[in-house]
Amino acid sequence: MDTISRSSLSEIVAGKIAGMILDEVYRSGYQLPAERDLVKQFGVSRSTLREALKLLEDSALIEVRHGVGSFVAELTEVSLLKAHEIADKAAGQNYNTESESIPIEEVPEGPKRLPVNPEKPLIIPNLQKDRLGTFSFISWWEREKVENAKVMIIGAGALGNEVIKNMVLMGIGNLYIVDFDTIEMANLSRSVLFRESDKGRKKAEVAAARAKEINPNVHVQYMHGDVTTEIGLGVFRRMDVIVGCLDNREARLAVNRFAYWMNKPWVDGAIQEFFGLARVFVPGEGACFECTLTEQARRDLSIRYSCPLLARENVLLGKVPTTPTIASIIGAIQSQEALKLIHNKPVEAGKVIHFNGMTNEMHKTSYTPVDDCESHWTYGKITELPLRADTTTLEDMLKIIHRDLGPQAVLEFDQELILSLYCRNCQTKEDILQPISQVGFNHAHCPSCGMLRETEMTHTITGEEPFLNRTLSSLGIPKLHILRAYNADQYAFYELTADLENALHFSHFQKPVIKLGDIPVIKISNPEEKTVIKVRETRIKIESDDPDQ
Repeated sequence: MDTISRSSLSEIVAGKIAGMILDEVYRSGYQLPAERDLVKQFGVSRSTLREALKLLEDSALIEVRHGVGSFVAELTEVSLLKAHEIADKAAGQNYNTESESIPIEEVPEGPKRLPVNPEKPLIIPNLQKDRLGTFSFISWWEREKVENAKVMIIGAGALGNEVIKNMVLMGIGNLYIVDFDTIEMANLSRSVLFRESDKGRKKAEVAAARAKEINPNVHVQYMHGDVTTEIGLGVFRRMDVIVGCLDNREARLAVNRFAYWMNKPWVDGAIQEFFGLARVFVPGEGACFECTLTEQARRDLSIRYSCPLLARENVLLGKVPTTPTIASIIGAIQSQEALKLIHNKPVEAGKVIHFNGMTNEMHKTSYTPVDDCESHWTYGKITELPLRADTTTLEDMLKIIHRDLGPQAVLEFDQELILSLYCRNCQTKEDILQPISQVGFNHAHCPSCGMLRETEMTHTITGEEPFLNRTLSSLGIPKLHILRAYNADQYAFYELTADLENALHFSHFQKPVIKLGDIPVIKISNPEEKTVIKVRETRIKIESDDPDQ
């Protein structure tokens, strides 16, 4: 009995692509669609697709340009024969498994249309009027993705200035800029967006205003506050990419957890003197930031958090010396990685790029994922509630939670709630009821004897508390936050979605739209001179999306 040969799944995919090359759907020099699109088109895994592309590359039918994509090669007599061989071998094969299948496509009869690049048609821009026109010539550039992208930039110092400048020049449509610091004269030596007249102003506000000046087509929003406690998770949830331009470990750890919880990629950067690094973290792909912490770093965090109130004020007292040159280099790498993520291009998640500006050497290192890393947790289904943080009470939330999860379920806060401070020396107790972020270390000392008081705190609400009438915002819950609740068996997640309009609008520094209303004529008679004066009344309506205007 003769054996019946059967093509593998990767050979079938390669055969279909080879057939499209022979049919001139893909012509020489054309770029194939992105891997993500081909995976979706053929219904196969990424590894199967890559095997197919490797077969085509080995047969000289395509050229793989790393970091750019796959292009149809110039066909020779030998490669044409190879294309027919691959296509004929896969022809008529129907391969099915439980996990992967090749859809059978019907090819309509009739005359062939002129072949075009299926991923991106050729558009000739007007370079006199279109500020982003030259980007249209980039093979992988997708204008719609860029203009619709939402990018959060955390930190508006030297590194943040470079990233913001790059994002604006590239035409990223929506920027959310976060920083809690103000501008000082020393910032001017390494921050391209700041001026001497900006001294004392909020970094985030000035950076957002200058971004809008550079490219009026982008939409910007700024937040002057602490990213660890003052931004709702619903904001992170709606971002495409998060770029961290931070200078301390605590903030990075918080951003890492928020991004992982919301299943969002983030790009981290760090600089000091001639040295810098950049790295991309993608939930579920390799190590995250917390995985990279050394034992010494973990011990430092433990010591700093042994007194929680002290930890809030002990972020980084010193200043890290930097130069505008290293900020420009690392900021450019971060911006490029963010652009690749927006375009669904492959990135090396869980790896770090080290740059030594003293020797101009660059190398990459892979981090090892930690199996039991505390950051490795992604929120499940999120229920959007028509509630606001400033009007919803603990009692309101508990009613919903107990309805969904039962009377034993509890509400869990992201940060500790300080209930009271107790002085053993004076035997006095002061009720606080504030989030830890709003209680300073000096407040922890007894006003009578000066001794450090004991802190009573909690991060869960059961329903037995005497302060259930307090609103969520009064207890440190930011707008558009996502709250966690759990019982013995499961977690549930609730978003305060009614805050969306105020929490995420991207409309700072928008020019107001002026509309003229009806213009009635008012007649004023002068009986002495027997004349009639006609006065036109003009009503002007100013519309603006900026809630601060």
